[in-house]
Amino acid sequence: MSTLSSLLARYTDLPGAAVDHLQRVVGEWQLLADLSFADVLLWVDAAPSGIVCVAQCRPTTASTVIPEDAVGTLVSDNEHPYVREAFETGTIVDVKSSPGAGINIRQAVPVRWDGRVVAVLSRDAARVSRRSASALETAYLECADDLYRMISEGTFPTPEARSDTKSSPRAGDGFIRLDRAGKVVYASPNALSAYHRMGLNSDLIGQDLVGTTRALVTDPFESRDVTDYLRGAVEGRLGQRMEVEARGATVLIRALVLNPGGKIRGAAVIVRDVTEVKRRDRALLSKDATIREIHHRVKNNLQTVAALLRLQARRTGNTEAQQALGEAVRRVTSIALVHEALSMSVDEEVDLDGVFDQLIPIVVDVSTVGSQIRVVREGNLGVFPADRATPLVMVLTELVQNAVEHAFDPGVNGTVTVNAQRSARMLDVVVRDEGKGLPEGFSLEASNRLGLQIVRTLVAAELGGSLELTANDTGGTDARLQLPLGKVPVA
Repeated sequence: MSTLSSLLARYTDLPGAAVDHLQRVVGEWQLLADLSFADVLLWVDAAPSGIVCVAQCRPTTASTVIPEDAVGTLVSDNEHPYVREAFETGTIVDVKSSPGAGINIRQAVPVRWDGRVVAVLSRDAARVSRRSASALETAYLECADDLYRMISEGTFPTPEARSDTKSSPRAGDGFIRLDRAGKVVYASPNALSAYHRMGLNSDLIGQDLVGTTRALVTDPFESRDVTDYLRGAVEGRLGQRMEVEARGATVLIRALVLNPGGKIRGAAVIVRDVTEVKRRDRALLSKDATIREIHHRVKNNLQTVAALLRLQARRTGNTEAQQALGEAVRRVTSIALVHEALSMSVDEEVDLDGVFDQLIPIVVDVSTVGSQIRVVREGNLGVFPADRATPLVMVLTELVQNAVEHAFDPGVNGTVTVNAQRSARMLDVVVRDEGKGLPEGFSLEASNRLGLQIVRTLVAAELGGSLELTANDTGGTDARLQLPLGKVPVA
């Protein structure tokens, strides 16, 4: 899919600062489309071939009049002469609608940067005349006209306002228009509802919004900040959007300076009641903290179990029992390490490389072989969700443990290599040793070793993968594990 950046690079040689300005315009134009009840298209000059549409936005406050996707469309100057005229004259061009065209308003707005026109916005809408427009329509359209004029003059949007557009409220969330004195001349029903949630018991029309908002906010520091913010917008100073809390309600506020022609005409304030959103966010954070605390406690309990098993292994005189208890210690510890990683994760995912690297010394330590065995990891296992991380860690440690214990004769030093190759669809892990190879007539399916039985069960039932043990070119053994990285198919 063509992006704004790629289309600009293809059809223009604009400098980086001009491209950044167009990105800021696009960041604001959902607001422009909603306030003007219009489809908004961004055009750049592709002379001599014509003009090309590099971005498109449809309103959420009205029906679209351009249902087809125009992005990437190259058209001649004759098809949209008013756009070409805006490029050449640097002025806003209004087009009279033709009967039956279905579009009542058509306008081309030059986008000016550093004194020159770098693009043109086209504004197309199907609407009744302003004489029959509602108070909301009139307030929206007057604000839209001011913003379009500021775009043509190069005073909107500004570099400082770019981060302000992220997660900003939309016009439909709540709209307030202020005059030059900061008095409310229009407030939409949603804006009034947001202020009622904050404790306002009267109408907003005619009130000083700075004083009204300051009186509602109980926190003195927040009250001072919102006062400076709103007063700055009326006086022509920019500021970042902010959240205010009053009487249990949380409202997001964004103020836009309106100064077409260099003359301040007041400000537009967009508000959104985000009380429920913040409540859900707090609930999710609380649940997340609870889940991580549970993982932490599970890890502590498993470490206690591992310590008890280790103590029991030291007290028993039976070699076979010591070996079994040592393997139990390793298995419990591997699960504990996964829960430790989850206790520090915010998204229920585990970086298996870190967990596996912590397990390697434990695997070698509990080995019954009196040799110097080195375990090396090559490649990256990557990040896995919690439900797959535990069985995968168990499988890998069992395979490494099996190689350490059974691949080498006593007193023989060697290396076990864990090679991981991860693609978009599969994780391919090969545990390779340079040992004595598989026993005569060995069959993975018929093996009665507990570790291999655990591995087969986990690979088939929990991971939906495959496992095979084969001889390699060094005379040792390769244990190849292949796992799908998508959802595990249900048998």
